[in-house]
Amino acid sequence: MTPTWVPEATTEANERIRAFMAARAGRALWPEEQAEYEQLLAVWAASIHTGPDPR
Repeated sequence: MTPTWVPEATTEANERIRAFMAARAGRALWPEEQAEYEQLLAVWAASIHTGPDPR
């Protein structure tokens, strides 16, 4: 597999999502948690559309 450049913001957003979900493993999200999760996903989605590899 060819290495892929990933923006730092994408990596950070992904880590935040993983930590958020790991803290709630084994149960459904409460409504306020679902809203927070959706905000994290929006940040992640925006971060992957930052443009081409700057290297």
